[in-house]
Amino acid sequence: EPRGEAAVARRIDPAREPGLSPEQRRLMAEVERVQRQRALQRRLRGRNALLGIGIGAVVLGIYGYTFYSVSQERFLDELEQEAEAARAWA
Repeated sequence: EPRGEAAVARRIDPAREPGLSPEQRRLMAEVERVQRQRALQRRLRGRNALLGIGIGAVVLGIYGYTFYSVSQERFLDELEQEAEAARAWA
């Protein structure tokens, strides 16, 4: 290998690699399983964060709309009272 170049890690199949003991093969399979599990957890963490933000936005939207509609109802009640007072005066 030329000086200054990094060796490229080659993927091996533990079942076909000569010179590995059954314990070494088992440990390699366990390490690969743990790495796959970590990658899956990272992906799920990102999806869960996006889902949480989405649900929070929907909740805040409903909350805001509820306050808006209640304030509109109060405004309509005031108009109704004014109309009744005008009718009573007339």
